[in-house]
Amino acid sequence: MNEDTIKRINTLRQKINDADYKYYVLAQPDIDDYTYDTMMKELEELEKTYPLLITPDSPTQRVSGEPTKKFDVVYHDVPMLSLSNSYNFDELIEFDNRVKSALSEEVIEYVCELKIDGLAVSLKYEKGFLTKGATRGDGTKGDDVTNNLKTIRSIPLKATDSSLKNFEVRGEVYINKEDFLRINEEQETRGEKLFVNPRNTAAGTLKLKDSRVVASRPLNVFIYFLRSDDITLNSHSTNLELLRKMKFPVNSFTEKVKGIDKVMKFCNHIDEIRDTLPYEIDGVVVKVNSIRQQEFLGSVAKSPRWAIAYKFKAKEKVTKINSITLQVGRTGTITPVAELEPVFLAGSTISRATLHNFEEIKRKDIREKDYVKIEKGGDVIPKVTEVVLNKREKSSVEFSEPDKCPVCNTKLEKPEEEVYIYCPNYFCPAQVQGRIEHFVHRDAMEIEGLGSSIVAVLLEQGLIKDFADIYTLKDKRKELISIERFGEKSVDNILNAIEKSKEKSFEKVLFAVGIKQIGERTAKLIAKHFGSLDKLSIATEDEIDDIYEIGPSIAKSVVIFFRDAKSKELILKLKKAGLKFELDAEEKTKLNDKFTGKIFVLTGTLSKFTRNEASALIEKLGGRTTSSVSKKTDFVLAGEEAGSKLDKAKKLGVTILSEDDFEKMLV
Repeated sequence: MNEDTIKRINTLRQKINDADYKYYVLAQPDIDDYTYDTMMKELEELEKTYPLLITPDSPTQRVSGEPTKKFDVVYHDVPMLSLSNSYNFDELIEFDNRVKSALSEEVIEYVCELKIDGLAVSLKYEKGFLTKGATRGDGTKGDDVTNNLKTIRSIPLKATDSSLKNFEVRGEVYINKEDFLRINEEQETRGEKLFVNPRNTAAGTLKLKDSRVVASRPLNVFIYFLRSDDITLNSHSTNLELLRKMKFPVNSFTEKVKGIDKVMKFCNHIDEIRDTLPYEIDGVVVKVNSIRQQEFLGSVAKSPRWAIAYKFKAKEKVTKINSITLQVGRTGTITPVAELEPVFLAGSTISRATLHNFEEIKRKDIREKDYVKIEKGGDVIPKVTEVVLNKREKSSVEFSEPDKCPVCNTKLEKPEEEVYIYCPNYFCPAQVQGRIEHFVHRDAMEIEGLGSSIVAVLLEQGLIKDFADIYTLKDKRKELISIERFGEKSVDNILNAIEKSKEKSFEKVLFAVGIKQIGERTAKLIAKHFGSLDKLSIATEDEIDDIYEIGPSIAKSVVIFFRDAKSKELILKLKKAGLKFELDAEEKTKLNDKFTGKIFVLTGTLSKFTRNEASALIEKLGGRTTSSVSKKTDFVLAGEEAGSKLDKAKKLGVTILSEDDFEKMLV
């Protein structure tokens, strides 16, 4: 090693980082791909020869070698608050009036930014180097996705400004519209499932466990927030300028204005041009510019008082319903679906839209060959809002409600108290596959490798007939390997995942068997109340209905399930397979702990727990939480800025707990 080698390595790093900045941030590339690749290969070879010279900010360190097994939890130093929304200018004016009233100012200076439709992330820098990257999560804590964020080449691995060494930036990870379309074209070519929209694709990509795969996806980021104790930060607009100086990607459609009138003018302008932007946005973010004023205004619950999101009206397109098809769910529910003339809307091509149920079709008078308006606002799923009657064909006829299942031809049934119709045939192929897919889902038994296409093959080959048969596949390894595209390694991975699923808790098993109306939370409540499947299977409707939050329709559904001969057969097969049908000894002990029968109300902003975490701890120890304070409330857990609930608790003489008090009770 000599000085010339060190100099060459530093020169290559500087040139590559500069090229990345010009290409990914400025969109002004100044070298061709061949030159870039040649420099990168030379740097890789030099670092391979002299590994002691590898530094954390080297461009070669953007992709880690081995996939991570799980994402660690990262607690945010300052909560990542969500914004309150406004949907018209009257609500923006109300926001402005609140701000002016609180600050005793006549005119407020605001910064207007685009509301990028992506995934919020936090990036922490220590001694100038990127050390931690995390998702927003629940606002208090998120997932550590540092390695995945390092693959985004517009994110500096080392800060360029000498005045800042320790700081945090926040931004929005997104995928450009064109890149999203290209990804879906590649998915279609490979015969794989298409992605729904750019935002979900970006979010899903960032949660992949192999950063090498993440690096192959065209993720981008816009940075919009800076926090540091190294220097005094006076305004949001100067923070954005500092971020630009440090070569962070800051969106160019950012404007500092005085007064709400100019804010509204900015919103109108962006609404007019939003379809021409290369990325998806769903509104404008309006922030008080002064940091001092921001701190004075503070926040309420999980939203700052100094910022608001102005949401654009949902995008709408007119297209034609070519036909209405019927979809059969795992519980036999028949759902009508509009097969549409494909139309591009809100970042994706829409060719199908659920019509929910047949009463909805009647109410909106939706017919085949109708032209309809479809909308896709904040929801992922598009919906038909209304029929364009002046374009209706004279020959159109009302859509007839079916009387037979489209899959198995069984006569359909419609309970008097419901709007849905059902296929009563438990062995209907569509239901069988749906139940198996539900059973293996990550929220249930979490059997990786058993996707819908694999399940379909197993059913077609006769290797399984129901979800309980999954546990007999270990005896059919040879048959599995003989199936086309089933290699030994993939088969063994599936069999190992099946075996591992036997460790799932009783509440997960109860959710997985797919009792009608039983979701994850309901399964947890029932499992903890009865403690075992044997006790639950002989319970009456009244006994189940007595559980807090469980209603009579759910109780009836559970009783019907356990009376059914086919259900009993499935449960017996699962028992023989070794699944858990009772709570562990530790869980049983906790049911009779100090919180049993106690009612808690949570209010204000908690700093040591999220509300979900606190609620989970209370439930784990036998208590329950409610949303309102009454004479029956035992404890009110009060965080910062607790409001009317705390006042009511004081009037009623309810015991009020600080977070420290709560922690002591947990010991």
